[in-house]
Amino acid sequence: MLVVLTVIAIIAAGVLASVNAVTAPQIEKINAENLAAGIKAVMGSDDIQVSEPWEVDAFTAYDINDANGDALGKAVVTTENGFGGPLKVLVGFNTEGDILGYTVLEHAETPGLGAKAGEWFQDKIIGMNPGKNNFTVSKDGGEVDAITASTITSRAFLLAIQNAYDKMIAGQDVTSGATKQADKADACEGHHCKGESHHCKGESQDCKGEGHDCKGEGHDCKGDHECEKVSACDIETPEVIE
Repeated sequence: MLVVLTVIAIIAAGVLASVNAVTAPQIEKINAENLAAGIKAVMGSDDIQVSEPWEVDAFTAYDINDANGDALGKAVVTTENGFGGPLKVLVGFNTEGDILGYTVLEHAETPGLGAKAGEWFQDKIIGMNPGKNNFTVSKDGGEVDAITASTITSRAFLLAIQNAYDKMIAGQDVTSGATKQADKADACEGHHCKGESHHCKGESQDCKGEGHDCKGEGHDCKGDHECEKVSACDIETPEVIE
């Protein structure tokens, strides 16, 4: 009996592997087509040029130009945990950071409640700017009405878009995808920076490694302290944050 069950299990595994080999490429193709259609939808135009995807942390962005090569903005894929699981959203921003459109790519929200996110916010957030508007639900003092009886999903949806804006729009050059901080750091002379995402400003300062050891004139922070990221080369001494 054990031998028979083993043989059946092996055969079943082989069949599943064969089916997966056949269906996986087709599923990948469908996902790519859906993404391409989604980008056109959230940018509000079919006649666009889409860059190769680039990533920062958990966010994926596409630089979007019009047919003449002029920048239209960005389409960003962002994910946040909703009520039922990950809520993945594709959102389009213009070069000013205003929302052009969105589509929900994946969700596990409750049918008839949180699952309404795909349509509910279409007439509520288009044209809003997460950097200028209070982009939270009205129950939390914000400007957006939540889905009826689905506050958790609504908060997750808005947070996903807010995070996408903060990371990929406010912290980036919207026409190129290059960080503004990196550009400014390159323009500073006589400063020494080593490690990840640290920007040292002022003379004789030195940032080293992931341990956040920052040394300079009248400045010494170690251990759990961090050098505050600054965005202008004329700031001489980073602030110590505990």
